[in-house]
Amino acid sequence: MESELFGHKRGAFTDAHTDKAGIFQEAHEGTLFLDEIGELPPKLQVKLLRVLQEGTVRRLGDTKDAEVDVRVIAATIRDLGREVEQGRFREDLYYRLNVIPIEMPPLRSRPSDVPLLALHFLRKYNNRTGKSIAGFSAEVLDCLERYRWPGNVRELENVVERAVVLGRGREIHLGDLPGSMHASRPARREEGTPLADMTYRKAKEIAVGEFDRRYLTELL
Repeated sequence: MESELFGHKRGAFTDAHTDKAGIFQEAHEGTLFLDEIGELPPKLQVKLLRVLQEGTVRRLGDTKDAEVDVRVIAATIRDLGREVEQGRFREDLYYRLNVIPIEMPPLRSRPSDVPLLALHFLRKYNNRTGKSIAGFSAEVLDCLERYRWPGNVRELENVVERAVVLGRGREIHLGDLPGSMHASRPARREEGTPLADMTYRKAKEIAVGEFDRRYLTELL
């Protein structure tokens, strides 16, 4: 990983047969996106801090520094403030990175984004698989918006990819989604069906579900 980030000189280690520039040098005068920065090992945290503070990198096996001018965007699902408190992430690196923080709420907190993202992924995997699926059924859209998405956007992308691969019609239907998603979907009352015609448990489930939906919609 150190070689990928900062590069190496020929002979720096067993398989270093040629000189190699790291991604910081490749991104000179550009932007470098570092995903899951919270997983960076302590040794590399020190080296990354040096690059951010001094604007120079030193390749493995080299004795000279090279100047780099790079805009760094870092992302993580971890609470880096807590990671700092527990000694797993360097405090100085945390404050060096935390210049302009952008907090993105989890997908379950912004259900109106789900159809837009789902359509984006549908087009992506239509192109990749050579299919021409037009969209999602109303039931599927309702299911996608209600689901809690513990895996956030990556889980949504995987679900849509699976649906495109398995789908055989012009639309994505409930049967194309993982069973765990629509099996746990809250029941909804059919138009004109009196609550008294249902079992108490089913009527209560529907009534509570309708209340939750109205309350959360108004709250958002």
